[in-house]
Amino acid sequence: MDKWLKKDLEFIWHPYTQMKDCRDFPPVLIERANGIKLYDDKGRFYYDTISSWWCNVHGHNHPRIKEAIKRQMDSLEHVLFAGFTHKPAILLAERLISISPKGLTKVFFSDDGSTSVEVALKMSFQYWQNNGIRAKTKFVSLDSGYHGDTFGTMSVSGVDLFNKVFSPLFFRSYKIPSPYCYRCPMGKKRDSCGIDCVEPLSELLKGRSREIAGIILEPLVMAAAGMIIYPKEYLMKVAALARKHNVHLIVDEVATGFGRTGKMFACEIAGIKPDFMCLSKGITSGYLPLGVTLTTDKVYKAFYADYKENKTFYHGHTYTANPICCSAALATLKIFEEEKTLEKARKIMPLFAAGLERFRQLPSVGDVRHIGLIGAIELVKDKRTKKSFNFKERIGLKIYREGLKRNLILRPLGSIIYLFPPLCVKKDEIEDILNRTYAVIKDI
Repeated sequence: MDKWLKKDLEFIWHPYTQMKDCRDFPPVLIERANGIKLYDDKGRFYYDTISSWWCNVHGHNHPRIKEAIKRQMDSLEHVLFAGFTHKPAILLAERLISISPKGLTKVFFSDDGSTSVEVALKMSFQYWQNNGIRAKTKFVSLDSGYHGDTFGTMSVSGVDLFNKVFSPLFFRSYKIPSPYCYRCPMGKKRDSCGIDCVEPLSELLKGRSREIAGIILEPLVMAAAGMIIYPKEYLMKVAALARKHNVHLIVDEVATGFGRTGKMFACEIAGIKPDFMCLSKGITSGYLPLGVTLTTDKVYKAFYADYKENKTFYHGHTYTANPICCSAALATLKIFEEEKTLEKARKIMPLFAAGLERFRQLPSVGDVRHIGLIGAIELVKDKRTKKSFNFKERIGLKIYREGLKRNLILRPLGSIIYLFPPLCVKKDEIEDILNRTYAVIKDI
């Protein structure tokens, strides 16, 4: 084994990884990257088909983002953000508000996706407390949702393999069935369902809205749940119910934001106006960690008071609004505008969708779903019964290993293979990725 990998296994504990597996199948040592390709220490390339955990938007080694980072380092690397401010944060906040759904007017900075969601939960909770509505202490979330790895975000995520061990430490929240069209919780078919899966939420709010502070969900795409893509009508109905019952709507756009669905933000497709929008990942195109929570004037004003009233939002992080991270984010947004990233990506999206549809003919493929440049292929043992592979069969690990042999970074979610390429992917690259992925599934 290479000396670097020996040192890795001696000193490092990797995330979401059973380290014992690494004895026989060690991590891939990446030396450099460019565009949508990563290169290991032997010069072999891999298509970054999952955008390095869904965060890379404009490709690796983009000169404009690198230049923005270097330029900022020459003037200011960091300053505490309580009582101080700086131009990159001000400019970024202004820019985010200008491109976000109408009504979102205030920006709170944090460090990553989990903390952006944690901020929204805490703000929502304290909003009601500050307004004297003490009973509103609970949240509603989808039973297969994922919102992060902090205890707060795990509490509003589905309880599964990832977090079950920590469940005794979660705060209580209400769970409603996920709008999973392939495995409809109501036993209906999409072409005639009438979005009946929203009824459990409607019933819950009828009886419990006095104690519910907010509902949180990922708009249109439940990423970690298996890239479950659901109808925009469901999101529209959820938003209407939240308004009707005086409950905050929190949209987690950590994975879906910044062009992934064909719009800058997924909630734009449904035309909704959330009370909170959580952002991270693509905000810096994956170059540096940064989280953002946007909210409304109405929420902001509930905290705006004399100090003695004790309505201050006591939350913050050492690296809140780090100038270098904000500069990387500004460069990312400028690239969207000046290089017409979304316009170019939209030309690739029909090709991507058509290429995915041909996977349906494979005997082990139960469902194919896609939106924008997000696609998923759900593998099943039996197409008729939709019987899934179980975890012990480790079909995902087999796919991952075979993918590496074919220059693909596929990291399946259980038995669901997904593609989540950077938006800068080109036509010939998409075709090559789809062909190689098809061969992997066919052979496995």
